[in-house]
Amino acid sequence: MDDVSYANPEILVSTQWVAEHLTDPHVKVAEVDYDPAANYNQGHLPGAVLFDWKKDMNDPLNRDILSKEQAEDLMGRSGISNDTTLVLYGDFNNWFAAYAFWDLKYYRVEKVKLMDGGRKKWLLEDRPVSKDVPTYSRADFMVSSPDIKVRVYREDVRAALGKSGKVLVDVRGPKEFTGEITAPPEYPNEAAQRGGHIPGAKNIPWAQAVNDADGTFKPRQELEALYSSKDVTRDKQVITYCRIGERSSHSWFVLKYLLGYPDVRNYDGSWTEWGNSILYPIEK
Repeated sequence: MDDVSYANPEILVSTQWVAEHLTDPHVKVAEVDYDPAANYNQGHLPGAVLFDWKKDMNDPLNRDILSKEQAEDLMGRSGISNDTTLVLYGDFNNWFAAYAFWDLKYYRVEKVKLMDGGRKKWLLEDRPVSKDVPTYSRADFMVSSPDIKVRVYREDVRAALGKSGKVLVDVRGPKEFTGEITAPPEYPNEAAQRGGHIPGAKNIPWAQAVNDADGTFKPRQELEALYSSKDVTRDKQVITYCRIGERSSHSWFVLKYLLGYPDVRNYDGSWTEWGNSILYPIEK
C-alpha cells in the first residue's frame, strides 16, 4: 500500500490490485459475510466465493472456530490450494473477513491477505459485481498444527488480570464498554447476561483504526498514536476482545500486522463468554 509504511505491507492489498487479479489463476477471492442474503447474494466481486461466517468459520457442534478438517474442506471445495493466494474481504469494514484471516492464521495459512476497505470501498468505486455463484474444481489443501500464540482462552485472560506486561484491549463501542448496552446496534438481539467490561481493559473501539469515508485502514503513524495513547505498547502482551471475536480480530490484525506488535492474541470467547460466566469479575 502507498505511503503508510505498515510493518507488513504485503498482507494488505488494494481494490485496484484485486481488480487486476480477478482472472489470475493463482489468486482466489472470498467474501466473508455474517448475512450473505444482504450482501453476497446481492452482488459480489466477480468470481468471489462465499465464506458464510456462521456456517463456514465456526464449528457446528462446539462453540469453537472451524476445525482443521473444516478449514481444509472449505479451502479445497473453494478451489484454493496451498499455492493459491487468497484475498479476503467483507462487510462492516472487514469485521468478518478479519475473523476469517485470524482463523486461517491460527492454522498457519501463509498466502492470505485482506482487501483494504472491503466491500464498502469496492462498491464506492463502482467496480463490477456479479450475482453468479462460481464453481471451481476441488483443490488439495493442508493446514498446519495450530499457532497457539494468536489465541487465548478465558482462563488465560483471568490469569492476565493485573499483571504487568499484559494489557487487555476492549474494541467494542463506549456504550458496550460501560455496560449501557450489551450488544452492538448492528446485532441488538445477541447479548450477554451482564453489561460492562473485563477489569482493567482499555477501550479502543475497532472503528478508530479505519477511515469513515471508505473503510480503509488509517496510516501507521495515526495507528501508533491511537494505541500508545492508551499505554498499549509493543513491549506488552496484548489481548484483544469484543463480543464474539470478530471486531477484536480486526484490531488484532491492526496491531500484529500493520503495526508489527510482537505478541498480540485474540480472545474470541470475548464478552459473550466472560459476561455470562459465574464468578468472573466485571467493571462498568
